[in-house]
Amino acid sequence: MNEELNRTEARQGVTGHKVRYVLGISTALVVALFAIIYFVFFTG
Repeated sequence: MNEELNRTEARQGVTGHKVRYVLGISTALVVALFAIIYFVFFTG
C-alpha cells in the first residue's frame, strides 16, 4: 500500500492552460481597480 505517486496523480489535476497568467493578470486588475476606487472616493 506504499506506492509512490507522480506529480499529476498527487496533484489530481493539471497546471497547463496558462493558469499562472490568468491568476497574475486578474490579481493585477483587482489591485488596479482598488487603486482607482481609492483615488476616486478617498482623496480630496
